[in-house]
Amino acid sequence: MAITTEPAAPTTEPPSTAETPPTVEAPATPPAPAKEGGWHFNSPLVLTMVLLVVVLAQGPIRQALSAPVMQSWMTVFVAVVVQALPFLVLGVLLSAAIAVFVPPTFFARALPNNPVLAVPVAGMAGAILPGCECASVPVAGALVRRGVTPAAAIAFLLSAPAINPIVLTATAVAFPRNPEMVVGRFVGSLLVACVMGWLWQRLGRTDWLRLPAHEPHEGETKGAAFWGSVRHDVMQAGGFLVLGAMSAATLKAVAPASWLRTAADNPVVAILALSVLAVLLSICSEADAFVAASLTQFSLTAKLAFLVVGPMIDLKLFAMQAGTFGRGFALRFAPATFALAIAGAVVTGAVLL
Repeated sequence: MAITTEPAAPTTEPPSTAETPPTVEAPATPPAPAKEGGWHFNSPLVLTMVLLVVVLAQGPIRQALSAPVMQSWMTVFVAVVVQALPFLVLGVLLSAAIAVFVPPTFFARALPNNPVLAVPVAGMAGAILPGCECASVPVAGALVRRGVTPAAAIAFLLSAPAINPIVLTATAVAFPRNPEMVVGRFVGSLLVACVMGWLWQRLGRTDWLRLPAHEPHEGETKGAAFWGSVRHDVMQAGGFLVLGAMSAATLKAVAPASWLRTAADNPVVAILALSVLAVLLSICSEADAFVAASLTQFSLTAKLAFLVVGPMIDLKLFAMQAGTFGRGFALRFAPATFALAIAGAVVTGAVLL
């Protein structure tokens, strides 16, 4: 049987040379097979697991909660949260309404053209147009974009969370036997806000201030922007309220009374301790008066320092100021505000308390 061979088809690839070595393609990596089954953690699953643990360990949990220390802790925690929560929600609603529904040209028209006079007017506007510190930072950024001098915007940024009607009412409720605390908080906070505005007017530089190119809720309807702002502020401020209430309850129930008494007996240590505590706790200004009132070992001046410092500079405010105005601004603004807030509280306390 004859075997026939067909000639090979001619190849069109050019011969490889030393100058152009042939390229070797790496084998394609096969796609990873999709995982089927397995555990995927999500919020409902975590909540279910937590509830299951609570049910299984309800005996030891009930025994732990029945201890005198935990009873004292729960009493302080629940009291602070229940008293502060209505003021926090009301403040968030008003703050979101101002940020969304106030016309952009309102502040520019209401403030004097003279920057020196615009600072105290903007500071007093904080008493008329309330806003928590979570909303005061983006509002202050919007003011600068709308033509308001940065000194006046800074005065509003510092005064609005501290002297608005919601905060002053909450302070009066928290200190029913010390109405001078309301006056002291108003005077001290307004004084610090104005002095910081004037300092910026004299020493500030425009290259320290960086602003975002658009509004926080640009492109949304007013209703969507309003409820989006409310949800964001309630979740953020509510979390810090719970953290502050837990910290206050822990100080009252766990910290040895001798430690707190030693810190409270030294006026300088007491003021510095509560000022640093205000920065670390980062409590919303609508709720911080109830935490301050629970620290019964400390003097009224130390508590006033807590109330003046907290709404002006804390951890969350530093992060928001750095994100809105730039890190260079926040690194200069935060230490100056902290020192001046302590000084303003001490001077105000010495005169009024």
